[in-house]
Amino acid sequence: MKQLLDLDTLAKTLTDKGYDGSFQTQAAYGDKIKESISRFLEACRKGIDEPRLPNMLLLKTYLQWNGEDKPYVECYMWIKYENGLFDVEKMNIEKKGQYGDSINKSELTNLTTRSVPTSKEAIAQVSEKLNEQLSSQKRGFRM
Repeated sequence: MKQLLDLDTLAKTLTDKGYDGSFQTQAAYGDKIKESISRFLEACRKGIDEPRLPNMLLLKTYLQWNGEDKPYVECYMWIKYENGLFDVEKMNIEKKGQYGDSINKSELTNLTTRSVPTSKEAIAQVSEKLNEQLSSQKRGFRM
């Protein structure tokens, strides 16, 4: 059974796992994770914004950014939200080229906040697959 967490516990758990950069909640409200979610929920209370999916928040962050002219890794998290409590349900991790073209991606489902990989493990998931693909391409027919 999944355990829903308060916002402080969610933010601390994800920050401890290396997700300590800026986040966007529902494609806006850029800030650290706790502040971003809080600002979005406040906007909802004021009637300025609303969730796109019932009981679900979408968060986005960059896991790796080395400049506009380099590949980067971004992460989308689907957060279940119920009565002021939260839990991560799903993650999409994607490595993209400098022009936004997808190089490699990974989708993690049936998650809980505690089972979310560290940010380094998430980056490795999209980096390792690329290395595996390249090594398998070298095994082609030779004359």
